[in-house]
Amino acid sequence: MTALFPAGQTIPALVFDTVGGSPVILEGNGQRWTLLVVYRGQHCGRCKPYLSKLESMKAAWGEAGFDIIAVSADTLEKAQADVAEHGWTFPVGYGLTEAQMRTLGLYVSTPLSEGETDRNFAEPGLFCLRPDGTALLIAVSNGPSARPDLDQLLDGMIFTIQNDRPPRGTA
Repeated sequence: MTALFPAGQTIPALVFDTVGGSPVILEGNGQRWTLLVVYRGQHCGRCKPYLSKLESMKAAWGEAGFDIIAVSADTLEKAQADVAEHGWTFPVGYGLTEAQMRTLGLYVSTPLSEGETDRNFAEPGLFCLRPDGTALLIAVSNGPSARPDLDQLLDGMIFTIQNDRPPRGTA
């Protein structure tokens, strides 16, 4: 069973490779916020429109002080194909391991068929990380249909940053 990652805690320094770029080390950078979106992978028909919506909002998220990173358990080839097809310009990571999924408190699914994918994958997760690497907001789902609305999330994060709100729902 996966344990939820606690809000207010520092995200562990996770490393994963990105399409067309150098590895990303997920940790606080001291200057900008991070929006980490974990997506199910190429097989997911709901992930691609969600990430494309995020791409259309990239400038607004940047103006709010966020760097965007998306990652899945997909292979490099699958991630490259999605980036090429959809034109995502934020870093897209691949090869997220099951251990990394569990560290982040994500639900891990086994493919229902070979037609879905060839490996275990993470269900959707979204993390808003402060510049120091602490998790302010965490949204995880056990299936593809439940994800935060990106417009409302951005509006809420702008308010949260401007008003220096603490993490909520801590244990």
